Amino acid sequence: MPNRPVEIGPAGLHTARAIERLRLVRGLTQQQLAARCTALGRPMANTALSRTERARRRCDIDDLAAIATALGVPPTTLLLPLPSVSGDDRRGC
Repeated sequence: MPNRPVEIGPAGLHTARAIERLRLVRGLTQQQLAARCTALGRPMANTALSRTERARRRCDIDDLAAIATALGVPPTTLLLPLPSVSGDDRRGC
């Protein structure tokens, strides 16, 4: 039986983009963010994070909570639309 492709809806696509955007704003590599999640008790390989950011893997609620904590934001920040961030303001989103 062939594997069905993962279907990611609009909220999942937004969350994937938000994770990547905030990771880059924070100056973190995928490996660094994955290591932070692992240190928080949610083991995550950088390949899993990469697949999440590319919307090839669903981000479950436990992953969302760990990623948000590792990025220093509430989980809703990854779910809701983000304000524009200028290149000069890399401190917060």
